[in-house]
Amino acid sequence: MPHFINPSTPAATFTAIDEKLTTAEPAALSLDQSTSNGSGSLPYWLMNIPRDQWPAECPDFLRDLSEKNIQILSTPDEHHEIQDWELVKEFIRTNRIDRFRRPPSHLRKYLEFITQIKTRYGSVMRFIVKERLRWGDGDDLDALKPKGRPFEYDEDIKTLYNDWPYGVEEGIIHLVVWVKFELEDDPATDDLTPRARKEIDDYVKKTFCSRVPPERVIWFKNWKSLKSVHAVEHFHVMLYQPDMEFVREITEGDVPLIATF
Repeated sequence: MPHFINPSTPAATFTAIDEKLTTAEPAALSLDQSTSNGSGSLPYWLMNIPRDQWPAECPDFLRDLSEKNIQILSTPDEHHEIQDWELVKEFIRTNRIDRFRRPPSHLRKYLEFITQIKTRYGSVMRFIVKERLRWGDGDDLDALKPKGRPFEYDEDIKTLYNDWPYGVEEGIIHLVVWVKFELEDDPATDDLTPRARKEIDDYVKKTFCSRVPPERVIWFKNWKSLKSVHAVEHFHVMLYQPDMEFVREITEGDVPLIATF
């Protein structure tokens, strides 16, 4: 279950365009109800794309999506509702991290990127390990073995930007803390054990709250069903209006992939 840092609660519990296609448009030949957003407007796979870049049919990376993703992609970017700090805290406090949303155009880029990564590297995990964490080539399991107990050695931990952050207000910095050791779950609840929760909470306080006011620090661990990378343990930290020099320091100058893709 997710958590936030609060000075009085050290380990409190809780992450269409109206224009119609005409018969003069080549893409119209491929439209049907199964690829439309159901409102009679553009199908989700054409939304937020300049007309001169419209594909003739739905790209492979946008097929067989969940209803949630289709709904997001069907939304014009200008209608995306920014999620502010208070709402972010509420999602995490109530353990409704499934309500986080990426901006529609960002989600489209994310889905395209993931497809390219799987084709080139075989899996997202191998790409993360090799290119982002640089913990070996992605095939050497020995490179992922921890040196010591949870949070004992810095070389077992790496903090990077969330490469594809949610559509939150400017000033919220979303980081991911990757670790080589296990973050112990209780199989009965699919939640962190009390010991693992305390280990993470202690680390977050020591590492982040020493440089950012505790009320501006929040963390959570994704449900297993929401994880995009299962083979490498990680949890999320969000900072509200932190000193960016500290962020550069803690991430060792990292740049999120969305800024380069």
